[in-house]
Amino acid sequence: MTTEETTPNTPYGTPEAPRLAVRGEAHLEVDPEIARIGITVSARGTDRRDALTDLTRRNTAVIDLVKTYGEAVEHVETGAFFITPELTKRGKGERVRTYHGRVHITAELTDFTALGELTTRVADLELTHIDGPWWALRPDSPAHRTARQQAVKEAVQRAREYAEALGTTLAALVEIADIGADNAPYAFGGPAAPGMARAAYGGAPEATPALDLEPQRQSVYAQVNARFTMNPPQL
Repeated sequence: MTTEETTPNTPYGTPEAPRLAVRGEAHLEVDPEIARIGITVSARGTDRRDALTDLTRRNTAVIDLVKTYGEAVEHVETGAFFITPELTKRGKGERVRTYHGRVHITAELTDFTALGELTTRVADLELTHIDGPWWALRPDSPAHRTARQQAVKEAVQRAREYAEALGTTLAALVEIADIGADNAPYAFGGPAAPGMARAAYGGAPEATPALDLEPQRQSVYAQVNARFTMNPPQL
């Protein structure tokens, strides 16, 4: 019977192949790529149908205005819509005093010059409220890739410096991984930026000045864990 010799699996992290674990980080400050604004169109009336008709007309006017900016508007969508009665008590019963209607619209723009003009034109419409802008990068922005690449390079550079301090060199890459790769969901956008414009005005839309908006720089972070083996140092 021939006995086969088995070679045990040698784990990394031995005197012959010391393990080196480092973290690479990158932090970039970049210009935003898109800006998002929220528009709330309101209407009211003593008759439900009249309130709904007025709300429909105002909503159409706002959407048509947004769409006149063509390619500067990357995305526009309608969100929540509702009509609610306002009740007043008279005698023993309740009666509807008036109906309030609202519809929410979200628009994303890539041209920030057009954004300043659109913001003031929308804010100048009657019974219209505007929130924003919220600045953001696209999920597939090149800035994310650049940050990840810089984090990897920083990890390799740090590992080399540790190895040089021991008078040796890196031998092999064992593992590289995002920090919290298993449980960190991607979050797009963010909270309202400081200095966020808020407006709710009435009046005629003619000769509205463009609002001078200064885009808020976006922070992009990347972190990686990297493990290497080193050639045995002479200690």
